[in-house]
Amino acid sequence: MALNFQYNKTYLQQLNKGLKVRENALPTLVAKESALRLEVKKAKEQAASIEQDLQKQYTAHSSTHCLWKELPANLVKVTSVATDIRKIAGVKTPVLREVNFDLQRYSAFSLPAWVPSGVEILKSLASLKISLDLAKKKVEILEFARKKTTQKVNLYEKVQIPEYKEAIRRIKRFLEDEENLSKSSQKILKAKIAETEAA
Repeated sequence: MALNFQYNKTYLQQLNKGLKVRENALPTLVAKESALRLEVKKAKEQAASIEQDLQKQYTAHSSTHCLWKELPANLVKVTSVATDIRKIAGVKTPVLREVNFDLQRYSAFSLPAWVPSGVEILKSLASLKISLDLAKKKVEILEFARKKTTQKVNLYEKVQIPEYKEAIRRIKRFLEDEENLSKSSQKILKAKIAETEAA
């Protein structure tokens, strides 16, 4: 996108203001970009850690998978997931506060003795899965914000600031040329007037 401007002092002032704004904003954007890059890395590591914990729990209980068929359907349900919002480098990200479960009533005498501990395992697995989903969402949000910030940094550094500088240079040169022409035409006019008065 080419910068549109006119060759006058008003546009020169506007361009100088715009250039100053961009040059002042650039260090902040660069700092935000590097902070987001670091936070994306941390969030990915956190998501990988949660995924690893979930996988460990799955494998730890995989030998008892045939017992899970004895559990009544819908014995444990997730009723609500409470999240908070935390700002990281100016970006709102979800943070898991708590997971609420609804436990269906059951007779302790009609079901195997391991059911209460099985219910706790199910709650733990469900909480980890929800935590993993939120961690992945956080990575996605931070990655998107980092990409947008990187685009803005590149736009300022590689496109807008050079365009503004070039436009300012061209306007200044034009105004200087115009002033020089005006001065030289005044000199010529004075010389002609002096010549006609002398004659």
